Amino acid sequence: MPVPAELITRLERALSGADDTAARATRLLEDARRLCGRVRHLVSAGLIPADVDAAPMEVCCFALQLPLKPSRATAGKPGRATLKERTEQAAEMLVGVAGDLGGVDGLLDETTRLLADVHHKRPASEPARVLADALNLEDFGVSGVMVQAMTLARQGQGVLAVADGLEKREQYGYWDARLKDGFHFDVSRQIARKRLEAARKVAGMLVGELKEDRAV
Repeated sequence: MPVPAELITRLERALSGADDTAARATRLLEDARRLCGRVRHLVSAGLIPADVDAAPMEVCCFALQLPLKPSRATAGKPGRATLKERTEQAAEMLVGVAGDLGGVDGLLDETTRLLADVHHKRPASEPARVLADALNLEDFGVSGVMVQAMTLARQGQGVLAVADGLEKREQYGYWDARLKDGFHFDVSRQIARKRLEAARKVAGMLVGELKEDRAV
């Protein structure tokens, strides 16, 4: 079942008007669409039965990009919110954006149930596991490096911090642990491995350039 056009319009409007600059608003909408594309790619690999409605998964992709409000536990702390925090606030904000829209009660109920399931170590439903894998792929690849760089830039840090973070993740076996425990499907894990190879090449070139700068 396709997602009602009015619901998509409302979510896109909420994302586009959520920030105080056009550039930041564009980022949220782009991230939502990229996550949707990732989910569709995994679904096309046959990871969920053909008769399962994928519409709640698509709505989740948009809801998860709605801007988080700082909680009492995370206010003033750097870094990203936990997946549990993201999903809980996404469900709350989704109702605020579309709760008065007619004809979507069932879809919103399914979406909030999916959001409540996805952050668990072993989600109960196949759609939740697919969505969890798509979210975990955010950290992998060249795009993952770019996201990390933007996160550090918002904290006032620069290129050296990016390179240092990449090197420490390799030293402490971060990626090996993520590959082992962070995915529910082999298809997702294979994509992650391929993206990790590309990210390691970029990281190596970045570290090499910084070494050259220090040598001058």
